[in-house]
Amino acid sequence: MKLLRKSIPIVLTFMVASAFAGTEVSSKETPPLEPTGCVAPPDTEFRFGLPGWISGLSGEFGVRGIVTEQDLKFADILKDLDMIAAGSLYARYHRWEIFADGQYMKISDTASLRGILFQEANVGLKSAFAEAFLGFRVINCQAGVLSLFAGARYNYMSADVHLRGARLQSIRASGEIDWVDPVIGASGKVRVYKPISFYAKGDIGGFGANSDFTWQVQGGFEVQLTRSMYTDIGWRYLKNDYTSGGFVNKTELNGPFLETGINF
Repeated sequence: MKLLRKSIPIVLTFMVASAFAGTEVSSKETPPLEPTGCVAPPDTEFRFGLPGWISGLSGEFGVRGIVTEQDLKFADILKDLDMIAAGSLYARYHRWEIFADGQYMKISDTASLRGILFQEANVGLKSAFAEAFLGFRVINCQAGVLSLFAGARYNYMSADVHLRGARLQSIRASGEIDWVDPVIGASGKVRVYKPISFYAKGDIGGFGANSDFTWQVQGGFEVQLTRSMYTDIGWRYLKNDYTSGGFVNKTELNGPFLETGINF
């Protein structure tokens, strides 16, 4: 958390300096990064969405020294999914933005092992994350926006691992842990045709504060269905590298992303 407190002021200072460097003090002038003919959007914006991200899961996952390697495709997740819940919020005032999203997922799976003592592993996973950011738009036009942001991602992990052998050998371990990573990133959106826009977002975090390193990218198309309803269709990838107290989470979440919500 010390790194998080140090990172946010530095990033916000960079945002403000980038947006206003080289401009005179005048309410009528536009920041230098914005193109000629930029039409600013309304001063305020609010969004609430219901995202759906049922991704594939691959990598190493373990609890109390028992580590298994998972490779669950998108179809496998659908088959093994026990529960999923997600939501997102966004608010903007002029150039300043506050946004957050989160997801909870519970899955169970059985995997074959290549070892001599144990041939099968039953794994039950509960995972959740919630992230919140403060951002600043360095480009703020109706035709396109570019934002820099900083914040934190909360992670929760619970696991129940049961190993079975050919001669009735059995080992079982379970536990749970949570942690918070500092995160910085950038996002942008460009209008392609009337109600259709292309968007992209990327962030990096961890920096050894808790996770060794974590990074995420997301991109796709946003369609304004009505004046107050939108949908996002795209792809999302999240890489984790966390090891602590017998817990191992070196996994990749990768798959299609769909969100529908209201905006005003």
